[in-house]
Amino acid sequence: MIRSRGQRSGQVPVFVVFMLNGVVSGSWAPRVPALAAQIGAGPGVLGLALFGASLGLAASASFAGRMAAQFGARVTVLVSAVVSAGALPLLALVRTPLQLGVVLVLVGASIGSFDVSMNVAAVTVVRRLRRPLMPVFHAGFSFGALAGSLAAALSAGAHADLRLYFALIFVGSVAVTAGVIRFVPAEERVDAAARGRFDRGMLRRPALWLIGGIAFFSAVVEGSNGDWSALFAVRERGMSEAAGALMFSVFCLAMAVVRLFGERVQRRYGPVRILVVGSLLAGVGLLTAAIVPVAWLTYVGYAVAGGGVAFSFPIMAELAGEAGRRGDGTGGAREIGFVTSIAYSGFLLGPPLLGAIAQLTTLSVAVGFVGLIAMLIAPVALASAVARRREETLIVTSSEEAASC
Repeated sequence: MIRSRGQRSGQVPVFVVFMLNGVVSGSWAPRVPALAAQIGAGPGVLGLALFGASLGLAASASFAGRMAAQFGARVTVLVSAVVSAGALPLLALVRTPLQLGVVLVLVGASIGSFDVSMNVAAVTVVRRLRRPLMPVFHAGFSFGALAGSLAAALSAGAHADLRLYFALIFVGSVAVTAGVIRFVPAEERVDAAARGRFDRGMLRRPALWLIGGIAFFSAVVEGSNGDWSALFAVRERGMSEAAGALMFSVFCLAMAVVRLFGERVQRRYGPVRILVVGSLLAGVGLLTAAIVPVAWLTYVGYAVAGGGVAFSFPIMAELAGEAGRRGDGTGGAREIGFVTSIAYSGFLLGPPLLGAIAQLTTLSVAVGFVGLIAMLIAPVALASAVARRREETLIVTSSEEAASC
């Protein structure tokens, strides 16, 4: 059988991998109200338990980047995909906040490794095809998260047993992984000495820190919507659990649709304009949801927010990959891991911070606070553009000086 061009380049398999990551990530967060009832936790205690997932995400990202550089993206995708899906059924067995937090550490670490390795594979495809496809790949993640959140909403509406629900997600995820993994492109290995030189150099690069800052604020926005949108809808807007779970679905759908047009939009307007405008839209959307106590406007607000932050993570991954690109056209795995670890600190800090704000005030105030955080993406994006131009100027100057010698 002759494989299609999309298979040969890895475009289709990587898109499927992004969807799978979205399904795994989106299938558990909307069931937070059920998990909260299962362990008998309020917003403050629940926020501390959710801290486990954020801790796992933040701790795994840099490590996953090094593993992808050493063993290849394909191997790292395979291991992390199986482990992340296998961790979900454990959520149905927890009975205390501590147990939930421990299991979520495993869930977060495996999903974080999955995220880094699939982005490394995606950068390889982007370089092969020479097309700005990162937003399109991330659209796959959003559609997967939408599918996962819809499955969660249906299971919540049917009062399905959590053990059966998560077991079905696990079986389906393993089957899809087995079907596509051999077509996922593998990044080349890098020797240990080279890894050490690049890792030390990354810490002294302002552009990488600022790219990470973009993703940090975006992570706070995305993480808060995944963890708290359903609970906000149920407790502050009086919706049913099933209707509340759809709040995250609306967010994911808007993000997915916007990302589908990412290649065309990025070619026309460039990454900086997209990030600045999207940041302001996301802030307005969340502030509307927080301030206006009307159910349908809450859905609209989350939709606008989803569209606003749609490009933040894809652009972050692409810029980080380019920052680590070597002369032979390869590299960038460690840089993606480094920047993603900064991003995931947003997931690390976001849940307990929002839980504390909600505990002291209301969930509406917490959601409005996230809207203000979304607007911080704009100035950081502008600063990162300046820093990247400076780095490029220094590289060109150094090359010219070396050539003159």
